Amino acid sequence: MTEFGYFLSCEEFTPAQLLEQARRAEDAGFTRLAISDHFHPWNDAQGSSPLVWSMIGALSQTVDLPVTTLVTCPTVRMHPAVTAQAAATSSVLLDGRFTLGVGTGEALNEHVLGDRWPPFDERAAMLEEAVEVMRALFSGRQVTHKGAHYTVENARLYTTPAGRLPVYVSGFGPQAAELAGRIGDGFVTMGPDEEAIGRFRDAGGAGKPVIGGLKVCWSPDRDKAVDTVHRLWPNEQLPGELAQILPTPAHFEQAGRLVTREQVAAAVPCGDDTDEHVAAIRGYIDAGFDEVHIGQIGPDQESFFTAWQERLLPALI
Repeated sequence: MTEFGYFLSCEEFTPAQLLEQARRAEDAGFTRLAISDHFHPWNDAQGSSPLVWSMIGALSQTVDLPVTTLVTCPTVRMHPAVTAQAAATSSVLLDGRFTLGVGTGEALNEHVLGDRWPPFDERAAMLEEAVEVMRALFSGRQVTHKGAHYTVENARLYTTPAGRLPVYVSGFGPQAAELAGRIGDGFVTMGPDEEAIGRFRDAGGAGKPVIGGLKVCWSPDRDKAVDTVHRLWPNEQLPGELAQILPTPAHFEQAGRLVTREQVAAAVPCGDDTDEHVAAIRGYIDAGFDEVHIGQIGPDQESFFTAWQERLLPALI
C-alpha cells in the first residue's frame, strides 16, 4: 500500500516555516516527511536554503514521522565520510526512522567551493564509491579507503546508525536508474516513469522501494495558483540536463523565462479541483510507487493541509 509523505522544500521556506509544515503534515495524516538539500535555491524568488542536517535535527524533536533526504549529494560539496557522520547522527536522533536519499547532484549546489563539475559518467562513479565509503563507516569499524575519487584514513564513526540505515539512490535517466538498482536500497525518481522503474528493477532493484514526489498548488483561485507556480518553480519544467549543469540561481532565472504559464498550468496540479489533484497522485500509485511525497507551493499551506485531510486523503484510501 502506498504511503503519503509531505515534501519540505528548503529552497522555498525558512526553518520555522518548515517545522510548522512538518507539524501540520503529521496532524493532517501524512505518515512520512521528505526534505530537500540545497546550498542555493533554484531562483531568488524561492529565497531560502537552510542546512538540511540542522533541519533534520530539529525535525527529530518536533514530530514522530520518518524523514528521508530527497536528495543529498555526498560527492563534491560534502565528502562521503562527513555525509556518513551526518546521516548516522540523523538516524540516532530519529530512532532509526531516517533514510538517506542520495544523488549525483547539481552544479547549482556543488560548485560553490570552486570544484570542477564533472560529466554524468564521472559523477555516477563518484556516487557509487561514496555509497561504498558511507556503508563501510556505518558499520562502526575503522575505515581506511584509497579509491579513484576519495581517500579516508583511520576514520571511525562512534555514533553509528540506529539499526540499518537505508541508502536510496536518485535517478532520472536509464543509466541512473540502473545504477540505483545496482547499489541502492531503494529508488528515488520524481515522475511516474514506469520505464525507469522497470530498468531499476531489472538492474537489481526488484522488491526494493520506489519513492518519488510532486509539487502542487492548492488554492480556491486556479489562476492565482498557476501564477504562483510560474513565479516560484518554473525550473521544474526545464528540459534535459539543464537542472544539473546551470551553476547559479541567476542562470535558472534566465532559463525560466522560456517556461510559459501554459506549460506550468498543464504540468502542475493547481486550484481546488479534487479530481485533478487525486489523478496526479494516482499516477504514482499506478506506476508502482511505495511512497509519494507531496509539496504545496506558495504561502497558503493551511488550506492545503485542510484539503488534504478532508478531501484528498479520503479520496485516495
